[in-house]
Amino acid sequence: MNLNDLAANVLQQQRSTPDLIADALREAILRGIFQEGQSLRQDEIATQFGVSRIPVREALKQLEAEGLVTLHLNRGAIVSVLTAQEAQEICEIRSALEVKAMQLAIPKFRETDIEKAAVILEATDQATDAGMLAKLNWEFHATLYATAERPRLLGMIKTLHVNCDRYVRVQLTQMDYQERSQKEHYQLLDACQKQDTKTAVRLLKRHIDTAGEQLIAYLQQIAQKR
Repeated sequence: MNLNDLAANVLQQQRSTPDLIADALREAILRGIFQEGQSLRQDEIATQFGVSRIPVREALKQLEAEGLVTLHLNRGAIVSVLTAQEAQEICEIRSALEVKAMQLAIPKFRETDIEKAAVILEATDQATDAGMLAKLNWEFHATLYATAERPRLLGMIKTLHVNCDRYVRVQLTQMDYQERSQKEHYQLLDACQKQDTKTAVRLLKRHIDTAGEQLIAYLQQIAQKR
């Protein structure tokens, strides 16, 4: 899949809105169609989507808020580069927010919530595509936090996941992390099913911290090669 395919998907919906364009550009960045540091020319994107530059500009502002794009006064938009230091901060914030979401969610868990999370893990066992693995990873965590009934908190957590998504895809497929991650997911789900908040929080924090450490090391290696 390339940007032409993503643009075609938007045009088929006959709604060329900033949100739809942002969705397509976001996916292009996460899939690596647009590489970090690459310029995003508004006029070319507008032509691709058959729209004016105004919705493209609004879409890029959305992606800037998500940390995927950096807007410069004279250089225009470029795909953001995530540094090891930024990744460390993101993981620290994730740990704090997701632990809070977990603490709020567990007392309200229903059997249907556990079953939904289990189905996601079963699908993850069968998945091999990096994009699908990342999508299922987020769906699993989001399912565990949903019963907290804190939409703003969940929105903040989702944005942090998006910030790291393109690098998480590398982790899940190229760094022998997927097997360990999945094992930790099953342990976390078991603690949630037992409504063992203390164990769930401990497992979740270790899960986020371990992934963060590996991501930081990976970004440091990339920085050394630049």
